Amino acid sequence: MNILMLKLLLAPVIIGGASLAGRRWGPNVSGWLIGLPLTSGPVAFFVAISHNDTFAASTVLGTISGGLSLVVFCLAYAWLAKWFRWQWCITGSMLCYGAVTLIMQNIILPLAVIFPLVIAVILAGIGLMPASEQLKQQVAKPGKWDLPARILIGTSFILTLTGIAPLIGPRLTGLLSTIPLYTAILVIFAQRLQGPAGSVGVLRGLLFGLFGFTGFYLALALTIGKLNLGMAFLVATLATLLIQGISLGAMHIFGK
Repeated sequence: MNILMLKLLLAPVIIGGASLAGRRWGPNVSGWLIGLPLTSGPVAFFVAISHNDTFAASTVLGTISGGLSLVVFCLAYAWLAKWFRWQWCITGSMLCYGAVTLIMQNIILPLAVIFPLVIAVILAGIGLMPASEQLKQQVAKPGKWDLPARILIGTSFILTLTGIAPLIGPRLTGLLSTIPLYTAILVIFAQRLQGPAGSVGVLRGLLFGLFGFTGFYLALALTIGKLNLGMAFLVATLATLLIQGISLGAMHIFGK
């Protein structure tokens, strides 16, 4: 019951705070912000406090592997958005995400291999993104339902995934924790209001944000079982903030 209350309190705070902060900047920064482990991080935390170190470590390794799926999702949506409406874009990109996730469920690579591989794929993804275009004028603002819906969807996802973790196993739990819920919401909204350039901006920002995401799980993988749980997550959080600060500067320089 204490863990359930913690989930119900922590998830809305993280999700709501990040959503409000993202509204103050353009699509690039908004995408960069959701590169933070806003849903996968709480999933990893609740898995770690509910299971042993071996289960938690396997979940973390699965989550790092899920970074490959996220890069493929970003590229698929960005290129589809140049020719198709958002319904086709989200369908095609989620199918690509699911295909890579299925592959990675059956291919388990050690940390020393998967970490540099994910970094290399992120760099390749940034280079393969469509060129930036002029944003269309935004003609509408988010409705009153927008923020409550994000909080409800995200909290429900965290509760569901952590609840079924013992049934689907640690690796699939980690892989599925990277499902791009908020990315989907942001890119659809951006495409509808600002055209393909808006969605590409969100996705390019997300790719730069994935460096911090990957750094978070690298730190967790190296510290779970060696430090107490609170200290392991503190180290991972500090690593993420440092890397995200660097990636934000890099995005402003190279992300145009």
